[in-house]
Amino acid sequence: MIPPGATLGVLGGGQLGLMFALAARRLGYDVWVFDPDPHAPAAEAAARHFCSPFTAETALAEFCADVAAITVEREQIPLSTLVYCAERRPLRPGPEALRIAQDRRLEKGFFRDLGLATAPFALLERTADLPAAMQIPFPAILKTAQDGYDGKGQVAVGSAADLARAWQELGQRPALLEARVALRQEFSVLLARSGEGLAVFYPIAENRHRQGILDLSIVPCELSEERQEQARRAALRIAEALQYVGVLAVEFFLSADDELLVNEMAPRPHNSGHYTLDACVQSQFDQQVRALTDLPLGDTRLLSPALMLNLLGELWQEPGLDWHAWLCHPQVKPYLYGKSEAWPGRKMGHLNILAESRMAALRTVAELRGSEEVD
Repeated sequence: MIPPGATLGVLGGGQLGLMFALAARRLGYDVWVFDPDPHAPAAEAAARHFCSPFTAETALAEFCADVAAITVEREQIPLSTLVYCAERRPLRPGPEALRIAQDRRLEKGFFRDLGLATAPFALLERTADLPAAMQIPFPAILKTAQDGYDGKGQVAVGSAADLARAWQELGQRPALLEARVALRQEFSVLLARSGEGLAVFYPIAENRHRQGILDLSIVPCELSEERQEQARRAALRIAEALQYVGVLAVEFFLSADDELLVNEMAPRPHNSGHYTLDACVQSQFDQQVRALTDLPLGDTRLLSPALMLNLLGELWQEPGLDWHAWLCHPQVKPYLYGKSEAWPGRKMGHLNILAESRMAALRTVAELRGSEEVD
């Protein structure tokens, strides 16, 4: 066990790094953040901010020299940096999980190799791949193999005739063409796994998206216990195959014809797990600290039905956010990330709404949005 008083390192300084740092400091650890952004939110809660490129070896050497262990707050870290850190300090999760998560081609292939069902897909890396890719059922979505998230790096493709144009729009970068499956539900499984191989699961969150970005996560989800158990087993299979240590989120689709499909994984705490900050005994960030330091994993019990609502940058534009309504509601717990600039689609914060039932939480969202829509 790494005892309190030690210094923990985190690669990446966004809001997930901020919430990790706050959880670690509450347990008595110092945190050093490594991120090239001088305005990284996590730097505000860190004892030290290494504001250097991720490939700056001198800074990395100094960073690794005095931290007891290292974690990550996003997967978009150069593989060479991950390997460098893992050779010098415990890195949790390890480079292999992050390498796979960085590339949709590797990720989908990894799921298939484990015998897990996914939406139909094809790889598009060169012009010669176009004819085979056109055999995928349409409509479909063309996604860049790397660097795409929150709807970025994606183009809708209505028919095979549109595919070449869509690939041109993405700069003919290596991509993955995925059939657009009719969905009944989207949800995510969040687990934490220790260095000893013990795993704990959080209550499954139902996810709703707007324009490719997570809008709401609702707990408890309306999903049969049989389906929940099937999803938990699939997520655990992924974690065990990777010898994973840390917090892992796996996103799933339930198709209209009742087939369970794995969508993608996030080798870190996840946006859909923010409800755990208030609605569970131990949050996903508490578990990240515990897994990193070899403390026993904590209790994941749900204390209250909850809903997480993302606050995106467009709310900072005209007509603006009704701060009085959002901040003063007795069931709403707001989190603002301290980002210096807002733009459409950028995650600026979130709200956790605790209520007596999921329907009551949805009614609160409708009330705050000035809408009568509740489902």
